[in-house]
Amino acid sequence: MRAATDADLTACNEVCRRVHGTDRGGEVIDALKQGTARVVEHDGRLTGYATDLAFFAHAVGETTDDIKALVGAAVTFGGPGILVPASNSALLQWGLHNGLKITQLMTMMTIGLYNEPAGAYLPSILY
Repeated sequence: MRAATDADLTACNEVCRRVHGTDRGGEVIDALKQGTARVVEHDGRLTGYATDLAFFAHAVGETTDDIKALVGAAVTFGGPGILVPASNSALLQWGLHNGLKITQLMTMMTIGLYNEPAGAYLPSILY
């Protein structure tokens, strides 16, 4: 895990496309400017990123372990905390085992087309 740089933008967008089918490059650019973006690498390849670890930020990883690395390295969480999808029971259980607490349950609802992500993620309240 390390701070993201401008050179990571393309790889971040590629990870997001693999997981969500689209990229969130604008949000990554904003996070790079704010200095909050972080990336995780595995075998010399970028496998996940976070715009921040906060209620209004998001994270995407190829695997749950990528998200665990980002969360585990966090010094603090912004705002009221992070959103952890209950559907990722391995991540949720890991967080609870490592001292995180559930403070609010939320449900994501959608109208129209929805594609289940093909990887791990922490959603943003904005998306």
